[in-house]
Amino acid sequence: MKAPAPTIKAHRDPLVGETPPAPHERFDDEMVMDLERDQFVAETSRPVARASLSARATSALWALRVFVVLVSLMVIYTFVHQLR
Repeated sequence: MKAPAPTIKAHRDPLVGETPPAPHERFDDEMVMDLERDQFVAETSRPVARASLSARATSALWALRVFVVLVSLMVIYTFVHQLR
């Protein structure tokens, strides 16, 4: 027969002003912590539905992608040019 594991209580300093999590947040965190490894992997590997974004947000994300590609190309060019 196994002895129960000791519980560790977090020390809360009243001067820091930390507020404890809301009851539903604490419950969700405790549920995740109680899952077995295979259950946790199964729950976290489920695909999430695609977010529906406005046309403005979608175009901003595409602009950001293009910017990242252009800056990456500039960095690669600079690196290769400095090798000479």
